Amino acid sequence: MAAHAKKTAVVNQKLTWKKSLKKYTWLYILLIPGVLWYVIFKYLPMFGIVIAFEKYGPFTGIKGMFTAKWVGWYWFRRFFKSIYAERLIKNSLVISLKKLVVCFPASIILAILLNAVPGKHYKKSIQTISYLPHFLSAVVVASIVRTITSTDGGLINLIILKLGGQPIFFLGSNKYFQGTLVLTELWKTVGWNSIIYLAAMTGIDPSLYEAATVDGANWHHKIWHVTLPAIAPIISLMLILRCGELMNAGFEMTFNLYSSAVYETGDIIDTYVYREGLTNMNYSYSTAVNVFKSVVSLVLVLGSNFGAKAMGQEGIW
Repeated sequence: MAAHAKKTAVVNQKLTWKKSLKKYTWLYILLIPGVLWYVIFKYLPMFGIVIAFEKYGPFTGIKGMFTAKWVGWYWFRRFFKSIYAERLIKNSLVISLKKLVVCFPASIILAILLNAVPGKHYKKSIQTISYLPHFLSAVVVASIVRTITSTDGGLINLIILKLGGQPIFFLGSNKYFQGTLVLTELWKTVGWNSIIYLAAMTGIDPSLYEAATVDGANWHHKIWHVTLPAIAPIISLMLILRCGELMNAGFEMTFNLYSSAVYETGDIIDTYVYREGLTNMNYSYSTAVNVFKSVVSLVLVLGSNFGAKAMGQEGIW
């Protein structure tokens, strides 16, 4: 009897899947290009990780992945024994943590403030202005930053001179480079990152705000006791995803802004991988360094997801 019920359930499941496929045929067809893109550009290239354990020659092509000499953990040991390992890991984590501390709450605060703007047209204007930097390429943003921070007529240094100070070479000073990088990231991403929180706020029942008003709550009380608890699952999800990227300090902006003068505080794992892999053509070594970074990122995602669930929040899975 139990076996018959189980067989019936399986048949019904198959029928349901077939009906779904038949009903939403065109949606599944539209899904195919996206799936193929991920398979071709995300999953198939993962086979190349094997060269991190080989002595791979850059001119041997795909065939070299199967014929190269196996060296095991050699490249990983070489990285950890190098004089760069500690500096690269430290810089990547410090820059990412600074971005997390500054940019993550800033997006939430901006979303809350935008949600409170009464005028529809005024609100849309502010949103558009805050979103615009996201659509600028890293090269364009870097050019803007270089211009306004230049010691030769840059806007920021002109203000410093007017106030009686001395010009500061922000992009050539180990003291100021990380701060400049973080503020650039804030300007470029704060508006775009606030969209998801604004979307979450649209789902909040207006009657909750009305009840809070009846109870004598002011705007700050409503934010603390209504808005933030309502969007807490989204905040938790975004924080988990962001924690998984702590080893990604932002290659594009760093690469376009840094120089050898600020390697001490500005050189990160991604820029080092770029120099070793594409400039020095040490493909196996650079792949090993990148694999290490990916493994750490995976551990951070799993750890932050577990921590979020332990605190009663929703995780990714």
